[in-house]
Amino acid sequence: MTSTINLTEPEVVTRPAFHYVFLEKAGNIPSIAPGTWQAVEKFAGQIAQAGQIAGACALYKCGPDIYRAGYILAERPASIPEGLSYEEVPGGKYARFVLHGPYSQLPQATGRAFELVAEKQIPLRDGFNIESYVTDPRTTPQEQSITEIMFPAA
Repeated sequence: MTSTINLTEPEVVTRPAFHYVFLEKAGNIPSIAPGTWQAVEKFAGQIAQAGQIAGACALYKCGPDIYRAGYILAERPASIPEGLSYEEVPGGKYARFVLHGPYSQLPQATGRAFELVAEKQIPLRDGFNIESYVTDPRTTPQEQSITEIMFPAA
């Protein structure tokens, strides 16, 4: 049985800057992403003590492959747990796709988003792609998950 992905067409949006506490790994992104999330989730309590968690997202670049898993904070954190990093991610324009469905569809949806960016000749700028988890996987059934997949647009 083949599952169909529910991915929107791209829309250019402006995303504001955000405070980000994260763990960064280099390597094959599909291979390292799950372990990176497992590692950063262990710090969630400490991160919440340093600042109010406003969401979660992954940032990634290809060539060389860099993956960051982390939490968006409402403001600059008072402290950062040892082993993690902090950055204020600048705002800017992004080509945004929205996936409605389980995280297991993210590799297929991201691949399709890359194809659509090329097909539609969306001009991109240097920067990290963003995978923003709109719904909380701890409280939202997988079939109802919403993830934004964003490419930095020129």
